[in-house]
Amino acid sequence: MQVPKTKSTRKRTASGLPEHEAALFRDAVRGATPLESSARVEPRFKAPPPVPIQSLLDGHDALVESLAGPISWDQSMETGNEASYLRSGLARDVLRKLRRGHWVVQDMVDLHGLNRQEARSSLAEFLGGCLKRGLRCVRVVHGKGLRSPGREPVLKGKVQRWLAHRDEVLAFCEATRNQGGSGALLVLLKA
Repeated sequence: MQVPKTKSTRKRTASGLPEHEAALFRDAVRGATPLESSARVEPRFKAPPPVPIQSLLDGHDALVESLAGPISWDQSMETGNEASYLRSGLARDVLRKLRRGHWVVQDMVDLHGLNRQEARSSLAEFLGGCLKRGLRCVRVVHGKGLRSPGREPVLKGKVQRWLAHRDEVLAFCEATRNQGGSGALLVLLKA
């Protein structure tokens, strides 16, 4: 049914509805009884804030790691933002050869999506397996942090530190672009 547009139908109510629609609604709910107000009780005290257990554990682990001390300049050499490490006593030529692909990557581990503890144990297990199989060159993918809070890599620095403190690691450098770039490391292991 089309209501003719007259001056009275163009008027709007306080709710913004046209007058004729508001009248239809009032007619439809004329015999309805309003619901009683809820007997809901509001809590007297606010719930305590959640305890950030994982943050506390990460802080504790960071403290334990810091006690190991920083890596000396002889052990690592940073060139710009590219991560690299060379065990003291080895010729710098080893790192250059690793960067240029002298050794073929024989296996890899992907640490994407793992938390700190899972990543550390997964890396240790992977390196142990590589030693048992006699592998020399492997790739460790830690990610670029594009999906991390602040778009910064969470595992990148930690993986570098973990690798630098392992006896079986002779050297590592940032992977080439086609092998993961800044989201991965090429690692040279003891023979």
